[in-house]
Amino acid sequence: MSQASTIPSSIAPYANLPSANSKLFEAKAKKGITFDAIAKAIGKDEVWVAAAFYGQAKFTEEELKKVSEVLDIQHNELVGELGDHWWPNRGLGPMPPTDPVIYRLYESVLVYGTAIKAIIHEKFGDGIMSMIDCKVTVERKPDPKGDRAVLTFDGKFLPYAKW
Repeated sequence: MSQASTIPSSIAPYANLPSANSKLFEAKAKKGITFDAIAKAIGKDEVWVAAAFYGQAKFTEEELKKVSEVLDIQHNELVGELGDHWWPNRGLGPMPPTDPVIYRLYESVLVYGTAIKAIIHEKFGDGIMSMIDCKVTVERKPDPKGDRAVLTFDGKFLPYAKW
C-alpha cells in the first residue's frame, strides 16, 4: 500500500483537527496499519490511540516519537503541532450526531442511560462513572445471526463529595 493516500481534511470529522492529525491518518492509510497495531507498538490501547488521532486524547512527546517511527513521519512535525503547547478540544461532531454508528451510541444512551444510571446507583451509591479514568474496548463476537459488536466502558466510580 505505498500509493499516495490523502484524507479529505475539509470535511467532518477532519475539518477542525490540526493538520498533523491528517498526516497521522494519511500515514496510517499509506502503511495499511490498524489502530491496534499502532497501539501495540506504542504500548497503548487501540481505542485510546484512535481517540488521539481524532484529537480527543493527547499524546506525550515520547508517544509522538514512537508514533512517528511506526508511521515513518517526521517527529518534529508532530511535536510542532501536537506537542506540549497543544491540548485537545474534546467532543467531536454535531449534536445529535449524524454519523450512523455514533448516532446509535447516542441512541443507546437515550434509551438505556437512565436505567444504567439507576443500576450504577444501586450497586455503587450516589456518584458517577468516570470517563477520565476509563478504559474502552471494542470486541467482535461471532454469532450465528451475524457478528456482534461488544463495547465495554470500564470506568472508575467516583462518589459525590459531601461537605
